[in-house]
Amino acid sequence: MSFYPSLGYLVFGSRLRRLSEYFLMEVNKVYEQAGIAFDASWFPVFYVLSREQSVPMTDIATQLEVSHSAVSQLVTNLKKKGLVKTAPCKEDGRRQLVAFTKKGEELLHQIQPVWEAITTAMTQLVTANKQSQQILEAIAQVERAVQETPLSERIISAIK
Repeated sequence: MSFYPSLGYLVFGSRLRRLSEYFLMEVNKVYEQAGIAFDASWFPVFYVLSREQSVPMTDIATQLEVSHSAVSQLVTNLKKKGLVKTAPCKEDGRRQLVAFTKKGEELLHQIQPVWEAITTAMTQLVTANKQSQQILEAIAQVERAVQETPLSERIISAIK
């Protein structure tokens, strides 16, 4: 038996991270082979911006359920690459609106067919095994459970 499966829930997070890193690496290969200068880690911000023309940075953080700092760092990186721009919000100058530049919009049009292909490939991947078809709902259940009672509380309770 492989090392990771033999440890069960003790390495659950490590296995999810390894799988996530694998998926990101494979998707980045696709972008590279297609000659598209895009990194899969940019996807969440690109996707949010693809749905709205201009989005406050705080709203992006809320939608992605990550810190404002994490979004700010990613947006700064994307600005350096000329893919997004920021401007103060007219209603509240403390808030920064994020929007695509022309270069960002052009890149979005290049990557959208890849997103559709990813959805197709992942659907094929999980439908090959009946249990795999439940993976998204299973992950959602775990996410809801740790929102109700954080994992740290569960661990501390088990120690006592």
